[in-house]
Amino acid sequence: MFSTALLQDCTGLRYCYIPATFLKTLLLFFLLLGQSYADDVLIQITPRLAKTPITQGDFYQQKYLKALHKPLISSGTFTYHQSKGVIWKTLTPVVSLLLVNESRLLTGQGEQAVPAAFGKVFKAMLGADLAALTDGFSVTGTDQKTSWQLELTPKEEMLKKIISTMMLSGDTELRHLEIREAGGNITRISFDNITHPAKLNDEQQADFERLSP
Repeated sequence: MFSTALLQDCTGLRYCYIPATFLKTLLLFFLLLGQSYADDVLIQITPRLAKTPITQGDFYQQKYLKALHKPLISSGTFTYHQSKGVIWKTLTPVVSLLLVNESRLLTGQGEQAVPAAFGKVFKAMLGADLAALTDGFSVTGTDQKTSWQLELTPKEEMLKKIISTMMLSGDTELRHLEIREAGGNITRISFDNITHPAKLNDEQQADFERLSP
C-alpha cells in the first residue's frame, strides 16, 4: 500500500518520513470515495469475505518504477481494527511505522488531521468492505466460487490522472492488490498469514494508543 520508494528518506528509526506530495495523492483518492453501491459481482463476493473486528497478517510489496530495472521490495505486518484504525509496519528493508484512523495519521512527520473518508480505503481493503471502493470506480470482475478478482477503473477525471487501474483478488480474504499508476509505475502487494484474533496484543494496543486523543 505504501511504496518502498518512500523509504529513501527514512532514518531507520521507528517512524518513516512520507513526502507531503504522496499524502496529498492519498487524500485526493480517499476524498473521492463517497457513499457507495455494490454491483452484481460484489453482491456475490461479499458474503464470503471474513468480517471480524480484527484482521492481521503479513504483506510483501513490490514497487516497479519506470526509472529502475528491478523492483523495490519491502515487507512487514499490518493490523486492522474496525474501530481503532490500521497499523502498517514495514520491517524490511528499513523499519518504519504508519498509524491511521478515520481522523488522524501518524508518521515520522508527526500527527496530521485527515478527512473522515481517509479510513474508508483501509476498511474496504482490510475490513472486507469492498463496496466502499465503487463510488469512484467502474467495477468489473469474476467470481469463481473459491476465488475472485476485481478490476477497478477510475471514473473521476482527477483520479484518472493518478491511477490507471486497480486489481484486487482473493478468496475469503484479500490476497493480492495491484495498483497501476497513470505515470506507468506499478505496485503489487501480497497479503499472507492472515488471522482474526479475538483481541489485540500488548504491542498493537500500545501502537493504537498513540492515535488516542
